[in-house]
Amino acid sequence: MPSRRDPGTWMWSEAVELLDRAERLHRQFFRPATPGPRRACWTPPIDVYETEDAVVIAVALPGVAADQLEVAIEDGVLVVAGERTLPLGRDGIIHRLEIPHGRFERRIELPPGAYRMGRRDLVAGCLVLALDKMG
Repeated sequence: MPSRRDPGTWMWSEAVELLDRAERLHRQFFRPATPGPRRACWTPPIDVYETEDAVVIAVALPGVAADQLEVAIEDGVLVVAGERTLPLGRDGIIHRLEIPHGRFERRIELPPGAYRMGRRDLVAGCLVLALDKMG
């Protein structure tokens, strides 16, 4: 370890160690997807509110087409799953990648009661679901 008496050497050594750590973390968390069955790698944010007649859920899914979505109610839990693909495939140069891509899944516990799937719209990057209350 460099002497703390020479600030230039010490600071340079610290900077190199931080860059090395950042590179290791990048390799650990940003691995290419493997072929075969895939697990969800991100969870979309949601808004949930209730009216007298329905529970309404908005799921933020920018760039996800309707045919890439799976929606189901399983034992009092709404499951929204699908995939957001990269718009350029694997052959482009990425300069910044902030919007998540890949397989996603969101499990939303519903308030007690019985529901049936009502309105389902994909508007302005959000999936809006109205679960009609039964009874």
